[in-house]
Amino acid sequence: MRYIKPEPYYEGLPPFNESGSPFNVVPIHQYPELMKDTCALINSEWPRSETARMRSLEASCDTLPCSLVLTTEGLSRVIAHCKLSPIPSKSKSCFIESVVVDKSCRGQGFGKLIMKFAEDYCRVVLDLKVLYLSTIDQEGFYQRIGYEYCAPISMYGPRHCELPSLQTAKKKYMKKVL
Repeated sequence: MRYIKPEPYYEGLPPFNESGSPFNVVPIHQYPELMKDTCALINSEWPRSETARMRSLEASCDTLPCSLVLTTEGLSRVIAHCKLSPIPSKSKSCFIESVVVDKSCRGQGFGKLIMKFAEDYCRVVLDLKVLYLSTIDQEGFYQRIGYEYCAPISMYGPRHCELPSLQTAKKKYMKKVL
């Protein structure tokens, strides 16, 4: 995996493949020309208005939230996406969401690749210690890459009551300590 290094804060991120991999993982806010294709990729899995999706992508920044995309060399094709979001009630942690790989590229290791980069980015660039996510049908994948089950968490700050809607949902909450 070759990293495009437009900013000095990428120092310390280990390359996956020093032999010239044809893929790059980049923060989308540094490559706004990728937003339309990324919007289409995410909407292919979870349909939403293009305007709302674009606003979410445009909110990406150097801290949180940050959307990362896996592309082919030359940034000619978006293959995968994930979004890193803050968790107000948990410092030094984030929530990984909207993890999606283009349907024609699934089963080739791209999900594992973008998750590995996201973990490295969180550890090295953002200095985070714990990553959380939720999934309905990909528990096996996340377990294979080191995530374990955890209690449901709220993305909306501290709550002083139970979260019954989270406890009864089909979603499985998982975390990984970096």
